[in-house]
Amino acid sequence: MAMNVGQDDGDPLVSSINTTPLVDVMLVLLIIFLITIPVATHTVPVALPKETNDPRQAKVDDINLSVTRDGTIYWNASPISPQTLQQRLSDAASRKPQPMVQVYGDASATYLPVGRIVRAAQDAGIQKLGFVTEPVHNP
Repeated sequence: MAMNVGQDDGDPLVSSINTTPLVDVMLVLLIIFLITIPVATHTVPVALPKETNDPRQAKVDDINLSVTRDGTIYWNASPISPQTLQQRLSDAASRKPQPMVQVYGDASATYLPVGRIVRAAQDAGIQKLGFVTEPVHNP
């Protein structure tokens, strides 16, 4: 049993690469991309609102609700129960013009007390509810 390792003298050595299959694959991929790109970029035209982040000055009649880390809710720096919160928000909703309710939530507070504030404001009919955050200071 012998094995021929090497070049046969009858066949010349081919030193070039056959690029025909490569060109065929590239043409097929090009056609696929040309067909799928218009489908992928098809969107419904919607006029999106422009984002602005203008710092606003707090008015005297604004209601500041704060939520501490332990979940205590404060109405303008005095602690308040959820039942009293609902009553006071209902009274504030009946005033003309309605005051702005600003929620200051501690970063490590749970969602439950903040959710109670949002729900109470919604039930009371408050039209303006905002969440106060601190801007990120990039060095």
